[in-house]
Amino acid sequence: MPPADAAGIAAGKPPEKPPDRMSSADEITPRAARGDDGAPAARPALARFDHASVVFDTPSGPLKAVDDMRCEIHEGDFVSVIGPSGCGKTTMMNMLAGFQQPTSGSVSFEGRPITGPGPERGVIFQEYGVFPWLTVKDNIAFGLSLAANRIGAKEREEICAHYLALMGLSDFANVYPKHLSGGMRQRVAIARAYAVKPKFLLMDEPFGALDAQTRSNMQNLLLEVLAAEGKTVMLITHSVDEAIYLSSRIIVVTARPARIRQIVDVKFPYPRHEEIHERAEFAELRRTIRELVASEYRAQQAQARPEPFPR
Repeated sequence: MPPADAAGIAAGKPPEKPPDRMSSADEITPRAARGDDGAPAARPALARFDHASVVFDTPSGPLKAVDDMRCEIHEGDFVSVIGPSGCGKTTMMNMLAGFQQPTSGSVSFEGRPITGPGPERGVIFQEYGVFPWLTVKDNIAFGLSLAANRIGAKEREEICAHYLALMGLSDFANVYPKHLSGGMRQRVAIARAYAVKPKFLLMDEPFGALDAQTRSNMQNLLLEVLAAEGKTVMLITHSVDEAIYLSSRIIVVTARPARIRQIVDVKFPYPRHEEIHERAEFAELRRTIRELVASEYRAQQAQARPEPFPR
């Protein structure tokens, strides 16, 4: 396989059985990465992992979750992180969110070390992170009442109305989350994250608990919102199809501890539509990434296999 370009340098160990090429989608140029003259546009790195490692203390001894993570996420990127369950993907996201400090190395945002959560980094969790005692509208407005984002009542009303309409929730403004479907609750969570205008959106399997049709609808809605609002995104997912459909780059990580196995550029242009799932280039890219993930899954299973009892 030819090496990836400057934004997609392969890192970590090489694939066990590299394909002849990553994808015939390599000829398709992502619009966000090009300037008016068609040449690659320079984009600043918003986030950087610089030899970041995380080790947890456990009753059975130190457990390394992330090892020597080195990568950059640039402004306008949609980066998906994919790998086996329990390999350290969420720990990576938690470092960027400011929930977890690296044991060694550093993680920075806009050139400054991350020391804790901040309003410039919004987080959306898998578990429908909405407040059940607040209405849909009040959930969206919640972050706008905090000291870091506090604004006047008129502007708050305008922002809430904008995101209620954008997410198709205007008719449910005064409804409580218990009366909403899972997909609608995730719409509320996305609207609340967007309302405070973060520069970076961190999403930890936000659609993982949804049925297939609702998940597909939410992916399309997310693409529509990104087209309208623009954001830099890091998505944790186990779905190869979801990663390809949404992302400009995919980081495949190894079995625990998480290291970069491969960074893959997804060069389908935006806006994207469901028809690209049927393209031969999509299928080829899916096969390649599944092979990478499957090999790391086997390595993870081997780690978990207990030692045989002595005879």
